[in-house]
Amino acid sequence: MPEQAAYAIAVVCEADADRRTACALCDRVLCENVDWIDEESIELFRGYHGEHRQDSRLKWTRMKAMAKERHVVAHGFSRGEPRAPDAAMAEQALKLLATLDPPPDAVILVRDADKLSRRREGFEQARDAQPWRFPVVIGVADTKRECWILAGFEPRDDAERALLERERKELGFDPRSEAEQLTASEDGAKRDAKRVLNALTGGDQEREEACMKEPPLAVLKQRGAATGLMDYLDEIEARLAPLFGHIARR
Repeated sequence: MPEQAAYAIAVVCEADADRRTACALCDRVLCENVDWIDEESIELFRGYHGEHRQDSRLKWTRMKAMAKERHVVAHGFSRGEPRAPDAAMAEQALKLLATLDPPPDAVILVRDADKLSRRREGFEQARDAQPWRFPVVIGVADTKRECWILAGFEPRDDAERALLERERKELGFDPRSEAEQLTASEDGAKRDAKRVLNALTGGDQEREEACMKEPPLAVLKQRGAATGLMDYLDEIEARLAPLFGHIARR
């Protein structure tokens, strides 16, 4: 096992649940793509934080005030054209993190699409705005991060199989492989991703975490191709794993 200090990975997201999901999935990819990292040792080699090392995350809702306070400017145009949603805000976040002493070793930008189909494009514009001192990983969940967790739900017993079958009949599709159809914004609506996930897991955080830890990554990618999950997992593998000495497993 190589000797090195833990890498500091800044996470920009909103809710703590978003942070938990993004970090758990990141750990999965690192454990499966770096030969000398496993679930028992990974905390020795990476740490997630916000603006400061003691912060759990950097919140999107703080970005406007922080940028104004520190005179961080991000232009609203890219090559003469208006930017996609959240491009300026994402660039502000990257500029703020780049001024830290020391800066993070990597940055993860995570947000729900919330029916803004070009939000990922905006994040990509921010990443391409200039050469950053760290790799930038983008995760945009379409439409919500709950869709990513649903991709990993595998019934453990007859009771959970019955719950899944009930949701399939109610929705008219499998919420694990077609979560992109869970577009309702009203809490508790039939096609509300939060409602469906709660119906299957009972709101149990450990059960949610199992959905990210237990299924093969190939299953998560296949089911999550239309919700941004596959893109996020691929970005971690391509942009973040090489920091640790990426060695693809056979």
